[in-house]
Amino acid sequence: MDQDLAPKAATAKTIAANAAAAESLPLSDRRDYEDSVRGFIGTVSEPITRSDGAIVLAVDSHDEMLKADAPETVHPSLWRHAQVSRPHGLFEVVDRVYQVRGLDLSNMTIIEGDTGILIIDPLVYNETAAAALALYRKHRGDREVKAVIYTHSHLDHYGGSRAVTTQAHVDAGTVTVIAPTGFLEEAASENVYAGNAMSRRALYQTANIVAPGARGQVNSGLGNVAGHAGLNTLIAPTDIITATGQKRTVDGVDMEFQLALGTEAPSEFLIYFPQFRALCTAEDATHTMHQLYTLRGAQIRDAVAWWKALDEAIALYGDRTDLLFAQHTWPTWGTDEVTQLLADQRDVYKYIHDEVLRMANCGMTADEIAEEIELPPALQAQWYTHGYYGSLSHNAKAVYQRYLGWYDSHPAHLHRLPPADVAPRYVKAMGGRDTALATAQDAFDEGDYRWAAELLTHLVFADPGDREATLLQADTFEQLGYQSENGLWRNEYLTAALELRHGVRDLGTVNLAGADVLAAMAPDMLFDLAGIKLNGPKAWDLRLRVNWTISDGDSSKRFAVQIRNGVFIYTPELELLEPDLVITTTKDALAQLVLGASTVDDLVGAGEITTNREDLGALASVFNLVEPFPFWFNIVTP
Repeated sequence: MDQDLAPKAATAKTIAANAAAAESLPLSDRRDYEDSVRGFIGTVSEPITRSDGAIVLAVDSHDEMLKADAPETVHPSLWRHAQVSRPHGLFEVVDRVYQVRGLDLSNMTIIEGDTGILIIDPLVYNETAAAALALYRKHRGDREVKAVIYTHSHLDHYGGSRAVTTQAHVDAGTVTVIAPTGFLEEAASENVYAGNAMSRRALYQTANIVAPGARGQVNSGLGNVAGHAGLNTLIAPTDIITATGQKRTVDGVDMEFQLALGTEAPSEFLIYFPQFRALCTAEDATHTMHQLYTLRGAQIRDAVAWWKALDEAIALYGDRTDLLFAQHTWPTWGTDEVTQLLADQRDVYKYIHDEVLRMANCGMTADEIAEEIELPPALQAQWYTHGYYGSLSHNAKAVYQRYLGWYDSHPAHLHRLPPADVAPRYVKAMGGRDTALATAQDAFDEGDYRWAAELLTHLVFADPGDREATLLQADTFEQLGYQSENGLWRNEYLTAALELRHGVRDLGTVNLAGADVLAAMAPDMLFDLAGIKLNGPKAWDLRLRVNWTISDGDSSKRFAVQIRNGVFIYTPELELLEPDLVITTTKDALAQLVLGASTVDDLVGAGEITTNREDLGALASVFNLVEPFPFWFNIVTP
């Protein structure tokens, strides 16, 4: 590899910064190291692969490197977190409660009932879920699955569902699938409407395209590494929890549910197991500060709902809980330890919320608040409040955005020029390219990497062909990554450095929504997606009025659909007078049209569209403008 394109060593400034950080940390505290291996039974060493042999997850990819002390290129706190997250395999948490950790980003929890097992959160992919269940059965026997439980609506907590049970078993009633209210709609929409952009950005967040190593990917906050390119599936819930306090008993296992809607996910619950004096906190209390705003992009999460959910959990279960386990990271044992973790996590989200609003009401902007806010010393002293996944900085900005939005009320920020337009003006104002580059180099040499990054962004956007500026920005991002305690910040910086050096590489099609997710989407949601994908300017002059009936199994639904002014309008259960077209399709046919998997002519020929007109040219014209999104778009270059 060209030396200019290879990852660089840590600079003297980075080495000094990480050494200073190490001096401030209680690295002699080994409790988490002990807890993360407690109850270890066995693991797998071979990579988890797809049916075609492609690797979904290399289970031991981080094992050897994490045996060493923290290198100069990794923040010592993040290295410690990665070391604690390293143990993978099957663990006995307490009698009859087991977890498989490290076979994907999330954990699979397995509860043994009277005759079979209950599975909580079947990971991200069928391949990793199958490997996790096989590992459990290797050591504990071939117990039948009696229930599958989804704690919340994110993909990493349901994607391997068809690897642990079948639709036939669910339909026959031998397996129940339990989820919180709103689960199906949220699971179907989470990564669909903005899914293309979100998935592209997620590659920066997880650094899946960056090789693991001391100068590469180390940790993703909730776990060291996530699988990729496997098969996502979703079996619809059969039992919906609609209120806190509702109870279920499956195969002799008693459960009490606490709804936590709008916290880490729009649809989420916690589960209390009285027989085991155990509380499953889903993803609301783990061994890291979580995200109020996800770097991959999502709606801002509600810090108030979050702290109140944890406060309610303490009130409901604190004095009768000896064990806390979550669907990421490792468990916590002991009533006092559990209560303290819950209380400290509660206090973190409430402190961020209240302090941001106090500072905002004093006239500070989001950037100013993020720069100044600090957690109280008692919270900073706990490893599980450190920002390995969320960060104090971007969580503070999230609270500001939730209440006040992107505009800080300074009129100069009201109508800013876009980066590619403002960049040449900045370069000219700085005295031209050579002067600007020299200033950026001076900032880099002085270890002022944030300022160097800002200067270099203007140079790169002014001339993306300027390799000297591009490579210096890659070096700059790399040093910022090396100094980041937050695993996702490191991943963002190092992925950006990779793409600046090597360009954006098309690594293949990314599957944004599997067949099960599309099947879960109501026709209304498919019409929403069609409107999002419709090229508005090209459709300005199109006019079409359609009475459209969508059949879905034994049911059907009518819509009045209008294409006008570049928008896709649909009104349920309305019939237009004198429509241009009357058609009937299946929901699957509509999905194929929206995704571009089939054309109007294809579906007519297959009998999937029936109509009152022979000429469907107008409908075809509309769906010709429902365009696919490019996935491998540029991020750090124009």
